[in-house]
Amino acid sequence: MPEMHIEKAAVQKQATVLLGAKAKKKIWMGFIILLTCAIALLFLGPYLYLLLTSLKPSAEAVSAPPSFWPSRFSFENYENMVDTLPIGKYFLNSLVTAGASMLVSVFLGAMAAYGLTRFSSAAGGYFLLFTLLIRMVPMISIAIPIYMIVKDTGLIDTQLALILVYTAINVPFAIWLLMGFFDSIPKEYDEAARVDGCGWFGCFIRVILPVSLPGLAATAIFTFMLAWNDFLLSLLITSTNAKTATVGISEFLTAYNLDLGPMTAAAVSFSLPVMIFSFFVQRYIVSGMTLGAVKE
Repeated sequence: MPEMHIEKAAVQKQATVLLGAKAKKKIWMGFIILLTCAIALLFLGPYLYLLLTSLKPSAEAVSAPPSFWPSRFSFENYENMVDTLPIGKYFLNSLVTAGASMLVSVFLGAMAAYGLTRFSSAAGGYFLLFTLLIRMVPMISIAIPIYMIVKDTGLIDTQLALILVYTAINVPFAIWLLMGFFDSIPKEYDEAARVDGCGWFGCFIRVILPVSLPGLAATAIFTFMLAWNDFLLSLLITSTNAKTATVGISEFLTAYNLDLGPMTAAAVSFSLPVMIFSFFVQRYIVSGMTLGAVKE
């Protein structure tokens, strides 16, 4: 009988410990959730204020003191945005230049990264170091030389100039990002394709690229954002025909006036393409970042 009491007490003690551990885990998980929500609100707060300001009446957008919630929802700022500037043309220029440079950068970066991961050599190591050094150079220090080169080639104020410049800047970044993905793909895939009669380029196109879609998607969104958000280079090498949205939005701020309402409407519209693109490729981005972080 005493042994049964001792065993029962031990079981009760173990159950109490387990319940205590579960309670602590729930408390800790609740704390993590609250902290995550607080951080999310911290980052989303400015954007929510921007979005709500764009939906305020034009006069209320510049009222003092400012209010967070609009007294009534209005699309007046979006109408003024379209009437004030040819913002549609600016957005189209941004979309064309960022999209084209993204496609070229990802393709060239993928080919270079594939060659560097499959054919290691001293020259490849020096080339990789050179691409890293290019990314370390501050953009403002080479902005004037880029402007002079574009001017001498007669490409000032053209979409082609922006595409070439953005591609040259993004290719080194794409190479470094994609090398992690290609390193995680077993070389047996290449060997199997070679046995079946594929050349190296055919192996790259038919086997490696389809397998590395998550990595390509992650690289695409980052290179697109780098080109889409550029202001300095677009300001230097465009004036009218190829002006992008970032430079166009700045025109709402002049020495004599600040059209805050239309500016917030343009800023919200400017952020939508990246958000929509990220929404459709988010599963590829998450799996791609995981793939690039684990090497077999």
